[in-house]
Amino acid sequence: MSDDILSKTSASTGAGSPEVIGFYDEDTGSCQYICICPETRHAALIDVVQTLDPKSFSTGFAPAQWALDTIAERGLELEWILDTHPHADHLMAGAWLKEQTGAPTGIGEKVREIAALWRDYYNAPHAFPVDPHFDRLFADGDRFKIGNLDVKVMLSPGHTLGSVTYVVGDAIFAHDTLMMPDAGTARADFPGGTAAELYDSIMRILDHPDETRVFIGHDYGTDSREEPAWESTVGQQKRENIHLKDGASKAEYVARRETRDATLALPDRMLAALQVNLRGGRLPEPEEDGRSYFKIPANRF
Repeated sequence: MSDDILSKTSASTGAGSPEVIGFYDEDTGSCQYICICPETRHAALIDVVQTLDPKSFSTGFAPAQWALDTIAERGLELEWILDTHPHADHLMAGAWLKEQTGAPTGIGEKVREIAALWRDYYNAPHAFPVDPHFDRLFADGDRFKIGNLDVKVMLSPGHTLGSVTYVVGDAIFAHDTLMMPDAGTARADFPGGTAAELYDSIMRILDHPDETRVFIGHDYGTDSREEPAWESTVGQQKRENIHLKDGASKAEYVARRETRDATLALPDRMLAALQVNLRGGRLPEPEEDGRSYFKIPANRF
């Protein structure tokens, strides 16, 4: 197993509480997770990265293989391969993980609407038939199990129109809504995203008990912190989040978020990533030479 992937384990706090292994992709700042039922040793993978070199456009599965190696070494049984949304900054590894393990894949049902939006951007009216590429499309309020752990799905729009949060006992997988408290919150300027909806989604997440663990989707460090981090609590987010503390109103938050977003460039993998992630992590269909090709819109963004 590779030793160059940074990982940390967050222990279960008791009955109904998962053990969580977080691991980090340095190239994209992505936080990925193995969520484990301590009783049954069943597990879910959440937001695992397929690598992409934005210069050569070569892809790989080092983080996904690290996750599978960890699952094997710990004697776990993979029950679910989950994503929270079609990521803009990295390719998802779901299809490859399913090929290796046979475990089902899941994402929020509003990915269908995200696909419809991006068909226009790519001028590809028949692209991205979402349903064949995912085994389960979750609606807001859906429930399922990881071993004996109860999982609740919360629709959390704002970053995208169809992002979902997975609530597993006292662990919230909050994806691209909150960041670490010293970094604030995630951007809301991608197609289909809005800062107002992001604020509402964050408030739903922070309505959980203060001791609830919060696992985020990205960390890039700060001016005063180089070491990546991905775990906080609801209480910490309420007290310390630089975009939310001191009782920031919704209007104040929206103004702050939109001002910040106006300064941000597109992620360098975004226009490649969406056409893969809307296919569950599959590259575009090979052409007659057996190779896959990305279609990139010029002067659209």
